Amino acid sequence: MVKLLRNVVLVLLLIIFISIVYNFRNRESNTVSALTASAVSSKEYKGVFIRDEEIILYSGEGVLSYNVSDGGRVGNGTVIAEAYPSDEQLSIKHEKAKLEKELAILQKIQNPGTLESAQPANLSESIDENYRRLIYSRDMGDYETLDEVSEELLVKLSTYQIITEEVQGFSQKISDIQSEIAKLDAKMVVSQETISAKRSAYFASYIDGYEDKLTTKNLDSLTVSMLDEITDRKSTAPNVVGKLIDGYGWYLALVADNSKKEYAIGDEVKLRFDSSAEAYPAQITDIRDESKNKSIIIISCDKFNYELVQHRAEIVELIKGEYTGLKVPREAIRFADVKTTYTDQDGNEAEKTLTSKGVYIRKGEQILFKKIKVVYEGSDYVLSEVTDDPEYLALYDDIMIEEVEKENEK
Repeated sequence: MVKLLRNVVLVLLLIIFISIVYNFRNRESNTVSALTASAVSSKEYKGVFIRDEEIILYSGEGVLSYNVSDGGRVGNGTVIAEAYPSDEQLSIKHEKAKLEKELAILQKIQNPGTLESAQPANLSESIDENYRRLIYSRDMGDYETLDEVSEELLVKLSTYQIITEEVQGFSQKISDIQSEIAKLDAKMVVSQETISAKRSAYFASYIDGYEDKLTTKNLDSLTVSMLDEITDRKSTAPNVVGKLIDGYGWYLALVADNSKKEYAIGDEVKLRFDSSAEAYPAQITDIRDESKNKSIIIISCDKFNYELVQHRAEIVELIKGEYTGLKVPREAIRFADVKTTYTDQDGNEAEKTLTSKGVYIRKGEQILFKKIKVVYEGSDYVLSEVTDDPEYLALYDDIMIEEVEKENEK
């Protein structure tokens, strides 16, 4: 009899243990923690650049050597390009410019003032800082700063070598470079034509034939068919130097389905192009509905750089918003009647019941309803605003996926 009772007790204990493990695992599998997540609301379109541009021409004789890079700022009288009789002269000019830059760096290193003021400890610390800036500029794609920092790092490393007597100096190297420059000077000829800017603007070294059609004055006359036909092309005309672009801002035109009124005039947006990782701040200035599902959207921006003047038409990611909140699976969203306290017109507190959107959470053995405030909707989830209000979903709450009725039945 004792053995029988003992066996019964053991069986009951085993059943209880299995039940606890099962319920624990079942609870774990039917809940998900509310964690912070980010999302971007964006769509891709074909964008067409609208700018005020002036074509620059020259005689067409000779080979052009540019002094200004695409996207560079020029002032009145700035020499944009020079025409030389042959490609050989361009090679000589480029080689001389390279040697002159190297010579300037060596002379800076060799300068007595630089050497006298340099201390090994301070210089070593400065080299470390320059190296960190170099890596940062590389990772950010800031190549203009990268060149500047590289030159500074080279000067400091070479100066450190001299003051620690690893090298004796660069006097012989400086003399050799000066000799090479003198030889190149003997071969160079004067440019046969100089092309200068007549006003302040940005520069691009190509034209595409749209310069007189896609202007800010013609924005109101753009049509969907016109925008669809525009291609990204470059002219091969022999007498073209490039064009000047007014720096007071430019526009982007695109065709979108705005039947759901997703975009509105005045919206602040960001633009990210295939040719650049940077997102450019911009604003929607006009929307014209040409048909039920085709609208022309005009967006303005005032930032210029190399990437932004390389194309006439380009795929653009139109970013409407970037959102952060608590990630909630769509299948967990429920509606419940929630009592809310408010102050009436007489100043008295009263209660009313409202149907609210939210989720059920498990808190210990309790099942509670928490409201959510949706700031972004994804395909299978939403983001809820993070708030200190105890009535709303909070970070790390255990969101229930299954129906509460099923949970109660268990």
